[in-house]
Parts: sequence; C-alpha cells; structure tokens
Amino acid sequence: MTAPSLRRCISIEDLRQAARRRLPRIVFDFIDGGARDEQSLADNRRAFDAWSLMPRVGVDVSQRRLDTHLLGKPIALPLVLAPTGLTGLFRPQGEMMACRAATAAGIPYCLSTNSIASIEAVAAAVPDSDRWFQLYPLRDRDLMDDMLKRAAQNGFRTLLFTVDLAIQGRRERDMRNGFTLPLRPTIRTGLDVLQRPGWLYGLARNPVSFGNFAPNAKGGGVSIAQHVATLFDPSADWTLVSQIRKKWNGPFVVKGVLHPDDARAAVKAGAEAVIVSNHGGRQLDGALGACAALPGVVAAIGGDADVILDGGVRRGTDILKALALGARACMIGRPFLWGVAAAGEEGAKFAIDTLANELDEAMALAGMADLAAVGPDLVRARTP
Repeated sequence: MTAPSLRRCISIEDLRQAARRRLPRIVFDFIDGGARDEQSLADNRRAFDAWSLMPRVGVDVSQRRLDTHLLGKPIALPLVLAPTGLTGLFRPQGEMMACRAATAAGIPYCLSTNSIASIEAVAAAVPDSDRWFQLYPLRDRDLMDDMLKRAAQNGFRTLLFTVDLAIQGRRERDMRNGFTLPLRPTIRTGLDVLQRPGWLYGLARNPVSFGNFAPNAKGGGVSIAQHVATLFDPSADWTLVSQIRKKWNGPFVVKGVLHPDDARAAVKAGAEAVIVSNHGGRQLDGALGACAALPGVVAAIGGDADVILDGGVRRGTDILKALALGARACMIGRPFLWGVAAAGEEGAKFAIDTLANELDEAMALAGMADLAAVGPDLVRARTP
C-alpha cells in the first residue's frame, strides 16, 4: 500500500513538497538550502538546461538496458545515493532506510561522516548492501584512522574522500533559523516544530547525535559550522589524499572536484573515480554548476578514472545528459532525502524509481536501447 504522502507524487518536485509538509521549516531548510545567495544551488539546475538532447529515430528500443559498471562492479542503474549528513534527523533510522532502498534498486549507498546512524549500525541493519563510506579530512588523525578501520571491518567496500569542505560555507537559512544539533528551536521556530507532531514524535523517541563521532562530538546545541571548525582540517592537501589512499584497501573515490587540474591531481593521488561536485551549492556560492564543469573534467582525465556527476539531478533526462557528457553515473542527495522525510524507505524507493523510470523513458524517446550507446552526439549546447 502506498504511503498517503506519496499518493499524489509523480515527480521529484512533488516529493520535495511532501517533505516540506512533514518537516519543520528549520529542518526542511537544512536539506533544501545552499550557501549565501544560493546562486550555485540554482546553477546546478541551470547547468543541465545549457544542453539539449538530439534524439535518434528508426532505432529498435523495444528492449532497454539501464545497467552499467562503476568501479569495476555492475550496478542496476547509473546512480549512487550520495553521502548526506544527518539523514536520521529527517526520519528515525533514515540512513538505514536509504541504504535498504538503494540495495533493493541494485545501486550503492554512501554513508556520511556526519551521519546520525553509526558505521556499525548501518552495516548491521543492511549487511547485503553495496556500502560506501565518506570520509572528511579531520584534525584528529587517529580518529580518522579509526573511522577507516571501522568502515573496513564493517564491510564498506568503497571509500569516498571529500575534499571541498576546508571550512563550512555560510548557509544563511540555517543561521536565520538557528539550526543546531541537537536541535534547539527558538521561540520563533518552536510553534512550527509543534505543528509537525509526526516528525516531533519520532525525534522524541530517537534523540540524535553525530553517530560516528560519539563520544568525541561536542554536545549542547552545536551548529554545523562549529562542528566543522572544531573537527575538520582546513590544512588538508593532496599529500593527505595520497596517504589516505594508501591506507584503504579497496576502491577509492575523491569527491568535490570542479577544476580539470584537480581532477588530474585526484587521479595522481590514487583515485579510481572522481566526483564532479560543488557540494550541492552548500559551500562556495558562485562556484560553477556541476554539469557545467563535467566536460572539462572528463577531457582532463579521459579513461584514467570513472567520472561521477553530483549536483542538481532531478530528472531522468538530467542523468542522460550527464552520461552523454562523459559521466559514468550520477549521485543524488536531496531527492532521496525528501523521500526519506516524506515516507521513509518507501519514499527513498520512490525517488530512485522515479528517476529510473524517467531515464528509461528518455532513452526510448532518444533512440538509445543501451547506456553503452550514449555518447556526446546525443547532446548539443543550447544556443542563447
């Protein structure tokens, strides 16, 4: 039976609105918002609009394949669930719900350093999943090494190292709302929280904290900026990336690259995949939209590493354009978070299924029966 919150949803935007209705504004804005004026957040979407599809006709598309290979492993869709902090705040056990949805769809799930559920909890809950672990550069190298060991011991196959969080981008929605962890609503936001009894009941029964840092994390209402400033290392460079690569016995991915030279540096440091991303528009406002940066990165590293596009994916046609521009797969963050917030695991599945169905439709209408046939001839730069 379909969850009531999904019954009128037919698109990712519908899912976003369902999440907005269930979450207090202070929490919804944390998912939805970006840095400063949110220009880069918007540019992630506009970057897809710069490209038009050039469909082919007279092609047998009666049977279509959406599967591909990523990091040497087959996946059912060219999609990965991105590392997203605090997923369990939006719905209790949110990380497990997202991981189960990804596993059911035959795609990887990446757990964030800043997750609510710990490495161990996710591994125990979804032992058969293709789990990735995302690591940030931390000031405490022993703590960082400990997370690496815990991830390896708990069956996380791939390490994703994020390199674009030297300091916290200034997210003005969160500042205005007074967003902290644990959540400390102000008088202004308190009434809004009380008007979301379903979400509030879940929070009351499942207090949240930074699961992978306990008992290291500070308590008492810490803003995300304070958390980052206290624990994360702004001095991290490519030398550290190389050192982390040597410590990890498995596929290694670098996330947060826009410049072609940085893509080359990531490959030189040992990355087998590079994720083109501006951190969902949540870091440097004014940074290039991810899809706009994609062709330069693909040209820079050629076939030396897989390229993954992260940022602004809301439609199956977005995925198709990214693949045509040279990406091996795409990552999604907000779409599955809106799904978890709106309807838990079923909502996350809805997000994945919606994009899969839209991609399948787009392939049929573009004259593509197999992802292997998708190439640069499928897109044209849109003229002003």
